[in-house]
Amino acid sequence: MTINALETHIDHLVVAARSLDEGVAWCEATLGITPNAGGEHEKYGTHNRLFKIATPRYPMAYFEIIAINPAASAQKRSANKRWFDLDDPALHASIAKQPALIHFVVNTTDIQLARHTWKAQGLDTGPVVHAHRRTGKGKLNWQITVRDDGKLLFDGTLPTLIQWGKPDAAEPMRLHPRNSLPRSGVSLQIITVSHPSSEKLTNAYEAVHLKNVDIANGEANISAHLQTPKGLVVLQSRGFMNGNS
Repeated sequence: MTINALETHIDHLVVAARSLDEGVAWCEATLGITPNAGGEHEKYGTHNRLFKIATPRYPMAYFEIIAINPAASAQKRSANKRWFDLDDPALHASIAKQPALIHFVVNTTDIQLARHTWKAQGLDTGPVVHAHRRTGKGKLNWQITVRDDGKLLFDGTLPTLIQWGKPDAAEPMRLHPRNSLPRSGVSLQIITVSHPSSEKLTNAYEAVHLKNVDIANGEANISAHLQTPKGLVVLQSRGFMNGNS
């Protein structure tokens, strides 16, 4: 695949919670819906709840509420830090108050090419990790970039890269979380990002052909505008930041 063929789209928003019960309660109070069941991630000792937020602008988008799984087996966990900065003390302190939007993930057509493109810009998102979990409609397989230290770069505004399906799958997108999720009543209208290093972010986004994410210079923040049963709700990541860049 050539660089011109690379396509990258919003895959999902990530809200971190101290526990899934707290995440569900927050979702019901803030967005007016109860999230669907998700699954467990043995490699990182986490579990999640999900719901669809797709729109024509963001056709693959869904919403993930993630928390450390207290029942996870320590023997099956990776020796590395948990993904999405979930081992970070500053993040723990923030989500102890309430769940928070911390990050977003983008789906790319060639994760290795996208990763190496960013690495050439001095942005190390970590190696590509193979992961999976079982669902009622089959096994979900994906490849995802995860740093060994679990850190999110640019205060969470540089997205994690993901590619669904096995590398050699004939239909890599056939099994995608969005495909098995019912309409939720919540839809992603727009996502915007600000950061003091907005020029670097702009170059990074453009290099992997990520579209429909507006970038501005300013305080580090991700802003997601969601139409919900409670009306328009704007989630912002400002407040959890720990200075990673």
